[in-house]
Amino acid sequence: MMHPAFQVKKEDLAATDLTLAVIVPCYNEAENIAEVLRRVQAVELADEIIVVDDGSTDGSRNILHELQEQDIPNLRIIYHEENKGKGAALVTGFAAAESDIILIQDADFEYDPREYPILLKPIYEGITPVVYGSRFLGGPRKAMNFWNMVANKLLTLATNVLYNAILSDMETCYKVFRRELIEDVIIHARGFDFEPEFTAKILKQGVRIYEVPISYNGREWDEGKKIKWTDAPIALWTLVKYRFVD
Repeated sequence: MMHPAFQVKKEDLAATDLTLAVIVPCYNEAENIAEVLRRVQAVELADEIIVVDDGSTDGSRNILHELQEQDIPNLRIIYHEENKGKGAALVTGFAAAESDIILIQDADFEYDPREYPILLKPIYEGITPVVYGSRFLGGPRKAMNFWNMVANKLLTLATNVLYNAILSDMETCYKVFRRELIEDVIIHARGFDFEPEFTAKILKQGVRIYEVPISYNGREWDEGKKIKWTDAPIALWTLVKYRFVD
């Protein structure tokens, strides 16, 4: 059962003056993207929903073109002509966003938009400028691949040692933050090294990241999961590098 502190209603958050942009990087998610966007819209908290299609070749672009023609309120779609990587798609989305708060949403069903109120509450209440949704704080979750979990734990440990933090899930998709935190930050990452670079540069500002428990419905490799074991050493090098350089 979720702690009472996290039992919040979306109408309590919608009454604030802060605006929210949901950034959705999309690469070859034809089977998922329309339903993911429907779920984001159903929460009724996003003032902007910005999809960045990162050079999809599986029909995702056709689906997004159809959604554009429906003139859905607050939905904007940006197209990369070639695949550049998740980090590049997010950087494009950040540059396009105009809202006070930015929330990252993957274009699959691993993360549940119904948990936006849980993620937003600490920011809306002025407790913190940045929140991570942690898959390791007791929320319900589908069992993930063992070696993925080991890599995640090791990278999170490295983050904590290098940056004097106590995070439980550095690699989580659900990162929510006030836009001014990154206005003067240059993100060089173009792939999955976005997660460690972003985290490193937030922590180097002296900001303590607030974590809340979320659910997790991890997908399998044959269901389209894209991150690979080879991304782990790249992430570790990224953490080490940005500990000493900007």
